[in-house]
Amino acid sequence: MTDRFLQEENNHLQKLSAAMTEAVWMVNTTGSQDWQDKEVQAESQYRLYCSDPKRFAVLKEKMELAPEGSIERRQYERLYQSALENQLPAETLEEMVTLSSKLSNIFNTFRATVDGEKWTENQVRQVLLTSTDVALREKVWQASKAIGQEVASGLLELVRVRNQAAQSLGFEDFHQMSFELQELDRDEVFTIFDDLKKLTDGPFQAMKDEIDDELRSQYGLSADAHLQPWHYKDPFFQDAPVVPGADVSPFLKGRNIEKWTADTFTSMGMEIRDMLAKSDLYEREGKNQHAFCLDMDREGDVRVLCNIHDNQYWMETMLHEYGHAVYDKYIDRKIPFLLRTHAHIFTTEAVAMFFGRLVKNREWLSVIAHVDGDVLEKILPGLAKMQQRQMLITARWVITFVRFERELYRDSDQDLNKLWWEIVKEVQFVEPPNRVDEPHWASKIHFTIAPAYYQNYLLGELTASQFDQYIKQYVSSDYFNKEVGNWFLQEVFFPGDRHGWSKLIENATGETLNPTHFVTQFVK
Repeated sequence: MTDRFLQEENNHLQKLSAAMTEAVWMVNTTGSQDWQDKEVQAESQYRLYCSDPKRFAVLKEKMELAPEGSIERRQYERLYQSALENQLPAETLEEMVTLSSKLSNIFNTFRATVDGEKWTENQVRQVLLTSTDVALREKVWQASKAIGQEVASGLLELVRVRNQAAQSLGFEDFHQMSFELQELDRDEVFTIFDDLKKLTDGPFQAMKDEIDDELRSQYGLSADAHLQPWHYKDPFFQDAPVVPGADVSPFLKGRNIEKWTADTFTSMGMEIRDMLAKSDLYEREGKNQHAFCLDMDREGDVRVLCNIHDNQYWMETMLHEYGHAVYDKYIDRKIPFLLRTHAHIFTTEAVAMFFGRLVKNREWLSVIAHVDGDVLEKILPGLAKMQQRQMLITARWVITFVRFERELYRDSDQDLNKLWWEIVKEVQFVEPPNRVDEPHWASKIHFTIAPAYYQNYLLGELTASQFDQYIKQYVSSDYFNKEVGNWFLQEVFFPGDRHGWSKLIENATGETLNPTHFVTQFVK
């Protein structure tokens, strides 16, 4: 790289980034207040650097001069995007952070009130998952939605502030700005989702009719009884009801989850033992209870945080997180620091999803988990049905969320409470409750903490299916061999962020992102 300015940018951002990732890792593995302070400080320094208006002006000028398609141009595009969203006045940024943090705190401390008693989210979920007492289910469902009433006005204020901020930078609204900064063509994404909805309307209706019949039978309702939102197994109908026997946990009891994760990747020619050694994989006091993967330096130090138990959830999670990890590890180290990362958040999600899905796959259960052939034949139909249900339900839920969110930012003064249920009915085929004049939608925390992000979950699932179908057709009929590993290494991981997500998918699979592969995989 001969561009002196870019050289300095890469070096400086590498230092700022290293301080941030170290603090993130330490705060999540220790819970220490000292590291929390360091994390805030490191992020503030990064944002402060990106918000410099003089630097922004130079970036803009240099980006326009760099040849289209060159590696220099790509770096300038990335620098420009991260600088643009930080060009807001300090008081606007502060207002957004303050509002968002206040709302997050309301969510964190909220407890549903049922018959005068405070219930945790786990208690609410347990009732919706298991109770056949319909009156109790309704009461608990309504109580879980009460948070919407508490946060709605603050959330609408946050939407207004986000919109004003985006408009001050020349965008229509915050939603449009977010898509542009994520290099997503909003019309293209919504067209893909509309096509997916059309392709799955029939199969989804048939599957939902089957689920509805099962639920009526569980609750002792008549065959033509009208189902309400609280009859479903979670507050938003985003999870599939369990299919009996569709759990591989019994085959994982007492097994070495860490070893089976390594075996999976080794069989494809990918080495993860170096990363396992640096990771933090078991429960301890003071550490984060969830899971994530963190590329510490873009030089090969990639770590995973998990809290392993010998069950299906943690087996899937380990394969998912090490899917992220191999992507980060095998990116071409010769490309500049700025581009030494995934092409998009949803392309690394796609790889993680591809590996996480393997736990329910015949070949994985046979080759890696050594499940006996006769047993496999018994459990596979249930597993396939469960996965098909979950994928279709996930797709409809994400489409519901993103359609509504676009409208929320387009016109926050419209009757959003009514609109929410119109979209739920149209996409998820769930009938609205009698009263639709309450902000039930606002009880979903992601509108507050992860704005304009939700589309990436479904884009990841669609891409994982496109990878899967391409591999089966053109690379190998089975997964666990060097050919499949090599395809991932060369076509998906190695390019890093050299070309962006669209070109990456096209180069790897011979076509742009296409929802029909998801339909082929999950709509039998």
